[in-house]
Amino acid sequence: MHSSSRIPTLVVFTLLLAACSSARQTSLEQQGDGTANTTQLECTQLAGLHIPAATIGLPTTGAVVTTATPVAASGQGAKSIPALCMVTGSIAPVDPTAPEIRFKIALPDQWNTKAVMLGGGGLDGSIPNVIGNVPAGPADKPYPIARGYAVYGSDSGHQAGALGSQDGSFAMNEEALMNWNSGAALKKTRDVAVYVMQKHYGQSPVKSYFIGGSTGGREGLTAIQRWPDDWDGAIAWYPAWAGMVSILGGQQMNRALAQPGAYLTPVKRKTLFDAAMQTCDGLDGIQDGLISNQAQCNALFDPSTATVDGHPLRCVDGRDTGNRCLSDAQIKAVKTINSPTRFNYLASGQTEQPGFNIWGTDTGIGEGDDVLHKTVMWLAFGHSAPTAPMPSNAPYASVLTDQWFKYAITRDPNYDTLSIDPQNPGKWAARISELSVTLDAKTDISAFASRGGKLLLAHGVNDVLVSTRSTEDYYGRLVSQMGPDTVHSFVRFYEVPGYDHAASAVFNAAWDSLTALEHWVQNGDAPANQVVTDTAGIPGRTRPLCEFPQWPRYNGTGSADAATSFSCVQ
Repeated sequence: MHSSSRIPTLVVFTLLLAACSSARQTSLEQQGDGTANTTQLECTQLAGLHIPAATIGLPTTGAVVTTATPVAASGQGAKSIPALCMVTGSIAPVDPTAPEIRFKIALPDQWNTKAVMLGGGGLDGSIPNVIGNVPAGPADKPYPIARGYAVYGSDSGHQAGALGSQDGSFAMNEEALMNWNSGAALKKTRDVAVYVMQKHYGQSPVKSYFIGGSTGGREGLTAIQRWPDDWDGAIAWYPAWAGMVSILGGQQMNRALAQPGAYLTPVKRKTLFDAAMQTCDGLDGIQDGLISNQAQCNALFDPSTATVDGHPLRCVDGRDTGNRCLSDAQIKAVKTINSPTRFNYLASGQTEQPGFNIWGTDTGIGEGDDVLHKTVMWLAFGHSAPTAPMPSNAPYASVLTDQWFKYAITRDPNYDTLSIDPQNPGKWAARISELSVTLDAKTDISAFASRGGKLLLAHGVNDVLVSTRSTEDYYGRLVSQMGPDTVHSFVRFYEVPGYDHAASAVFNAAWDSLTALEHWVQNGDAPANQVVTDTAGIPGRTRPLCEFPQWPRYNGTGSADAATSFSCVQ
């Protein structure tokens, strides 16, 4: 009798367990729309989690969490890393022959309810360091993960080979190409990351920021334009916003440096640098090793007539007669780099790459073995001239554009890409034009502004990989479209004298941009009196971050190494 009375009880209990399990699974499958989810999975329970394709805003065949690993707190001070759950996974393509999108999400145990997505660089192909710093972030301030952010990023939909961020072989597959070219991987990754946060924390992030530099800057500007409802703020350093235009400008530079006798060795680059400094350094009121009034320098300096150490910069009769002068071939090359590249065939509507501020720029003038000098050399003019086949130690832009034209445009890995004239590309014009429509970011970010989004733009004046003049163009278009007052209500644009692309041995910038963005978005406190710090040229010196088109001029008194000795002028 006791046995028979227990059987119904066990059956009922079993059925109740099954019902609870079914309800829990239904919750896991149905959430993902930004609403709160009371079901919270522990870190290790996330492993194997399937993200339905229906919860991702662009076509995929779903995603899966591959690993979910608890990570203990480590480090000290600003570089401390809190206890977190490190999630890895992949997003499956529609085309079974396309590569997957691989992602990482760092989920801190003590979450501040906010999220940061990090952009990539170059042609991408690797996942950003989700527990690292933001571009040009100060070393003495907590990284996003230490501030409590959930931080994530992806490889943009392909896995790079030996050339890393310069590897364009993925572009042979159209879905992989469009994941990168159109920014589709950004939306897919964001939606998956939010889904995982819902499962782990029980809710979506209340604030989301996109932070990136170079290609990552373009990705940020693309994200806030195409999916404005996803983002509350963005930081875009040296953004290659007009991606196809940047590539075409790089191609113009390649062809100039590839001409016989045109390539400048590091010693020749130092000669050009010194000549520009001797002409332009004092234009900001003090000889401080920085050209702050770059626009006036561009108007004054001419390598054909300039002097260095009191002697003509141009070699006698224009022939290459030594390291302390430039030949006519070299002068022609640097003038080409300084000049705009114009075209009239792009469906994106872009008509010009505006040239680069090469006068007074460190294009790889130092042969130091430290990481900083090696980085500058790699991202600038490299160690060898562009040629066919393209050397891997040629200028960064040369290798990248060579890969781009081989795999995205001609689809011929053996093509002599230096034969393609970016202004008159002949039979390749239609393909270049087609891809420009999605690769060149649009400047209509009114929807982002309407929902209260804030944007910080910053660019080194001496960038010869992505021109700061291009960012000036982007900002100018915003002002033309929306008016200066509206733009000023949600955008700040700063230029940093002496800063190259991501690194500089002259003035290596560090700015706490994330705190500035947080205060603006969360408290309504617009950035004011921002300061940038040099970590390499003269470590510890500071300059005011001047809102474009202003630049820092010395007041006439005070330390040349203190921001307070300078005023922003126009």
